[in-house]
Amino acid sequence: MNVTKKAVRFASHEETSQPKTNHGQTLAGDLYLPVTDMSGRTLPAVVVTGAWTTVKEQMAGTYAAALAARGFVALAFDFRGRGQSPDAVPFLEDPARKTEDILAAVAYLADLEAVDADRIAGLGICASSGYMADAAEKNDHIRAVALVAPWLHDAAIVEAVYGGADGVAALRQVARDAQTSEQPVLIEATSLTNEDALRFRAPYYTETDRGLTPAYDNRFNVQSWEPWLAYDGLRSAETLTKPTLLVHSEAAAIPQGAKQFASRMGARAQTI
Repeated sequence: MNVTKKAVRFASHEETSQPKTNHGQTLAGDLYLPVTDMSGRTLPAVVVTGAWTTVKEQMAGTYAAALAARGFVALAFDFRGRGQSPDAVPFLEDPARKTEDILAAVAYLADLEAVDADRIAGLGICASSGYMADAAEKNDHIRAVALVAPWLHDAAIVEAVYGGADGVAALRQVARDAQTSEQPVLIEATSLTNEDALRFRAPYYTETDRGLTPAYDNRFNVQSWEPWLAYDGLRSAETLTKPTLLVHSEAAAIPQGAKQFASRMGARAQTI
């Protein structure tokens, strides 16, 4: 099936029991649509989000295009502070803020004439898997979720990954120190030559035929360490009752997180 891509913009807002609170930002997205006869019908839709530090032209766009080719309306977008969605605090990896942006994207999709608002799903890749699961808990429009190569951590996994309690404390202090700076403290997100980059010689992000796209801004705000390290991506497993698919492997980052998420789902989880 042929696919068209349309650049779109929508307001970022906080989804709560109170009226929507506009943050004053506009999120930029790419809406992928199947080329098909829409006479008298609507289509299921998917919000697709990528790994941390990524933009919509990377993995999120790849998955969205593939979904549109299979008959879905699919939306990939830039979170606040990345790509074409500028923010006063740029390149910040804040799980709560990103979850808000997912909710805004869902609200945008639900209002589209081409979309069946009762058939919206979320697909989160890597770090955004936790954010997508959190969003699904909060929003009735999200009827199902898929978590691909999920990075799902809690405090114990954080310590195992980031050098124990001392390593975590040091990174959180870096974040606190950066909060006193007049300008954002930014480092390279990925590099083949800079050992001080967030990810040194990481695959995908350094490959020109995959993640190293011209749109990738390749920056990380070190203030991110505070909310990121405090985040519990496993929490929602015990309360998320919507159909959930986890796709992971032993070769993916922290497979123990995906296993623990499935374990916390209890009898609702089945291994395929």
